[in-house]
Amino acid sequence: MPAKPAKPSATSAEADLAYMRAIVEGGGRPQLTLGVAYLAGGLLYGLQCLFHVGQATGLIRWPDLANLAFVILISVSFLAVLVWAIGRDRKDGVSTTRGPMATRTLNAAFSATGMANLAVILIFGFGALRDQDFAVWLYYPAVIFALQAAAWYVAWSMKRKGWMLACSGGGWLTAVALGLLVRQPEWYLGVCTLALFALFALPGWVMVRDARAARAAG
Repeated sequence: MPAKPAKPSATSAEADLAYMRAIVEGGGRPQLTLGVAYLAGGLLYGLQCLFHVGQATGLIRWPDLANLAFVILISVSFLAVLVWAIGRDRKDGVSTTRGPMATRTLNAAFSATGMANLAVILIFGFGALRDQDFAVWLYYPAVIFALQAAAWYVAWSMKRKGWMLACSGGGWLTAVALGLLVRQPEWYLGVCTLALFALFALPGWVMVRDARAARAAG
């Protein structure tokens, strides 16, 4: 007679459940790259928006070359910080294509948003040049915040963290506000500045804090 299959023990069942839970909820060593990108982007480009607010209100009156150098410095600084974060993750053996399903899904959602951002830049940049209307370009940040709102909603659906849902709602409201204020530069820049600090820098700080804490605990 064939041998009877072994009856699963309570211990093995608990181990299987723990394994499945780790796959669904996440685990492993979290990335720094995403959090650092949000934190640095929010702080640096928020500072740039404050600079433009000063220009719009007449508080800052720099020569054109100095204005251009400042804008370039902001972007170069952001890229330098991003390269550092990517290098740190690689050094620590953290991968975006491995790990728990929830983590990989979130990485995919934000990566897809980045790809869409590039298409939006090309579309609105070409449209603004073709029509010789800078206001067309100003619709670009509005669409970016809308895409971010969608990405944060995916994150909230996976993680169920209240601050992620707040980022999604805030991004949606910011997108609508910016779309309505493209002909009112002072208000537009004010909203954009607040949104960069509140919806990029602040969530980035939370992600970096959580990633560092998880790595220290692991």
